[in-house]
Amino acid sequence: MIRPAVPADVPVLIDLIRELAEYEKAPQEAKATPEQLHEALFGPHPAAFAHLAVDDETGEPVGMAMWFLNFSTWHGVHGVYLEDLYVRPTARGRGHGKALLRELARICRERGYTRLQWWVLNWNAPAIDFYRSLGARPMDDWTVYRMEGQALAELAGVRIGSDS
Repeated sequence: MIRPAVPADVPVLIDLIRELAEYEKAPQEAKATPEQLHEALFGPHPAAFAHLAVDDETGEPVGMAMWFLNFSTWHGVHGVYLEDLYVRPTARGRGHGKALLRELARICRERGYTRLQWWVLNWNAPAIDFYRSLGARPMDDWTVYRMEGQALAELAGVRIGSDS
């Protein structure tokens, strides 16, 4: 079963995020707090959304999709950006990942969004194979750029360690 997350799910979402970070060999990067996640998902101005895959027999959450809206200036409509898709190893191969993606695709079609997109680590062959099996294709002609930390502060005109 796939269902939207509710405020009581924040602790399990934090656990799933940390498990994903471990899988992606970056546990130190998972710094979100329950308070931050609650605010992002359920605060007065939600910036993100989450769905859970729940085991039909036990009722336990076994996976998640965390997503937010993006916007295509070329199409003139929103799309869904999938930030994280994760299914616990013990629940893989039972259709939970596909069901989560199917729900996001349904949301896109229902709302008139033209895109569902995400990033995948180049070394994650099982995920790449899975996504390709569903018809997803890599955008090889694009390179992802990121700015954070010192570079972001400098571009903003802020010195790290200062109040200005």
